[in-house]
Amino acid sequence: MFEQLGLIGCGLMGGSFALALKRAGLVKRVVGYSKSPSTTERARQMGVIDVEAPSALLAVSGADIVLLAVPVAATEATLKAIRHLVSKDMLIMDVGSTKRDVIDAARRVLRDNVGSFVPCHPIAGKEASGVEHADPDLYAGKQVIVTPIERTQPAQLGRAVQVWEALGCNVVKMEPEAHDAAFAAVSHLPHLIAFALVNGIASQPRAGDFLSLAGPGFRDFTRIAASEPKMWRDILLANRQELLAQSQVFQRTLQAMEAMIEAGNGDALEGFIAQASELRANWRMGSRKS
Repeated sequence: MFEQLGLIGCGLMGGSFALALKRAGLVKRVVGYSKSPSTTERARQMGVIDVEAPSALLAVSGADIVLLAVPVAATEATLKAIRHLVSKDMLIMDVGSTKRDVIDAARRVLRDNVGSFVPCHPIAGKEASGVEHADPDLYAGKQVIVTPIERTQPAQLGRAVQVWEALGCNVVKMEPEAHDAAFAAVSHLPHLIAFALVNGIASQPRAGDFLSLAGPGFRDFTRIAASEPKMWRDILLANRQELLAQSQVFQRTLQAMEAMIEAGNGDALEGFIAQASELRANWRMGSRKS
């Protein structure tokens, strides 16, 4: 049981965490702060937080657990705002989709207290953002990646794992570099492709006619193109090196398929499609090879 959660960022991810923690009986009080006062007020009205804080620093005053639910590009500024009240006994976590940049910021800012910070990435979310979409079940049954560093306190890492597991999550530990490489491939690149596909269609004179004929395949493939623009701008830029490497792999694969089509090589094309079809049919979300 925690005495107080200091929640910085009262949107979908932070709000859902607070609601889940409350429902599980793991926290007595939630003090929240968001850059937008209207968001913080709405969070209080919804019961997501108990007290509105006028600053990030005051949100962590008296807290024994802190969650940073801010865009990854805002991590360093947020840590600078709270560092004077960070202690070795305080558990600090984030929910960012990239980890090396977040960890670098924590090293620079928290210095001797960086051991209190446990970098986390819950594999959960919705296309709709905002505290009004906060859901206590958002994290239930989902994977949470934790990427501790050599200075992470074992006790704080253990507490972080216990918190996520108490919310019904499957916790997986990874190296930060391995995390960013993996998610460039399975999350960041798919978003990049979805954004490019939708904009590519929209740039054509007959875009309206094309979109009026789109069916379930287009709907399912482009669902993530409706994601929050500022958040995804930050993610794509933060993980640019790994993302660009994966984009090159994708482009080579696409060019190989284009060559098969141009040459009319149906056998090769069918084999290529069959390989992808089998891999996708056998894939299960959250499964890991031993």
